[in-house]
Amino acid sequence: MTPVLRESTARTRELGAELRRVREDARYTGHELAMKLGWSPTKVSRMETGARNTSEVDAAIYAAFCGAAPEKLGHLLDLAAEQDTGYRLHPHGERLPDELRSLIALETTAQAITYYEPMVIPGLLQTEGYARALFHEGGYLSVDDIESRVRIRMERQRLLGLGQAPKIVFFVHENAVRLPMGGARVMHEQLLHLLLTCAAPPCRLRVVPVAAGTSGCGPFTWFSHQEHNPVIYVEHLTTSLFLEGRKDLVAYRHCLARLSELALNEGQSRELLAELASEFDRQEGDHDPRTRPGPDLA
Repeated sequence: MTPVLRESTARTRELGAELRRVREDARYTGHELAMKLGWSPTKVSRMETGARNTSEVDAAIYAAFCGAAPEKLGHLLDLAAEQDTGYRLHPHGERLPDELRSLIALETTAQAITYYEPMVIPGLLQTEGYARALFHEGGYLSVDDIESRVRIRMERQRLLGLGQAPKIVFFVHENAVRLPMGGARVMHEQLLHLLLTCAAPPCRLRVVPVAAGTSGCGPFTWFSHQEHNPVIYVEHLTTSLFLEGRKDLVAYRHCLARLSELALNEGQSRELLAELASEFDRQEGDHDPRTRPGPDLA
């Protein structure tokens, strides 16, 4: 039967990227693997680019021939078995959730990314101290799990240093940069980190001021691709959504337009962050006994 060729989705592209890594680890070229499996090179290419809706059987044959480890094979089969319904729902478990692998795949393949966070600093901009305080505040992770999540979050930030890093715009509400997560010292360091990281490409940061009200949107991430439709990522406490439906794209595109209207420009945002960093620095000094004036003995 001739395979159905169609527009790729985030799932098929992620599956294709995983298959390609398995092949490269086995030191096969795409042509070599196709010849050994009796497939056409075009079939292998379409599987790896996500243009082909790869069946579980084909994914199993491909991965098994390349010597994929059982856990990798299981992940590939799970991806192949998923249905493309315009959204993807990932339950969070006690281990590192599968949704994080999907998120990293989107972050590293997107041409441009736009983040909106109304209450916390976006993960790609968090310092270790801030991330650790944020996970601790949640109250549902063990100490070991918190350290694991912090380490992974820091590793994700390598994206910002890549030569071909995507263009990234962060919309952050003023509430997020004022909330004293972890205390004054952590926030002072965090705001200085924001100023430094977003001082030059690929990052741009714009603050949505309290005076502007609310955009009506919860936190989300918009991934743009040159050759594919956008993907929207929405994270909740126990599940994460990957949205690709037309109605979702229209709604969140409206949110992006609204945020652009409400947010301060980059220069104004930097001024506000600098002021708040100084304010947290003063608060830290007020609570440090070494900086308090001694008793008046006169």
